[in-house]
Amino acid sequence: MKKLLFVCSENKLRSPTAEAVFADYAGIEAIGAGTNSDAETPVSGDLIEWADFILVMEISHRNKISKKYKELLKDKKLAVLDIPDIYECMDPELIKLLKVRVPKYVRL
Repeated sequence: MKKLLFVCSENKLRSPTAEAVFADYAGIEAIGAGTNSDAETPVSGDLIEWADFILVMEISHRNKISKKYKELLKDKKLAVLDIPDIYECMDPELIKLLKVRVPKYVRL
């Protein structure tokens, strides 16, 4: 079972979409989280430890996680998907982007 942690800012649009899309894949567990303190599900040390792959939407998310959880990231795969905050939740274009970019980092 591969555990994917998707991270955006507020965990309201991009990461919940990614969680919903990839939760349907066999052998995949997916959780979305956000870097902001007001995120629906804030990123935590427990989530970082749980994940095999941490897939962030933007470089700023990688920077925040790297700074705060440096020690926990030593053996983790962390990738930037480079998906801007311009999509609504479950936007077909966002889903298409996720399906193209995530397999570059995770064998599905």
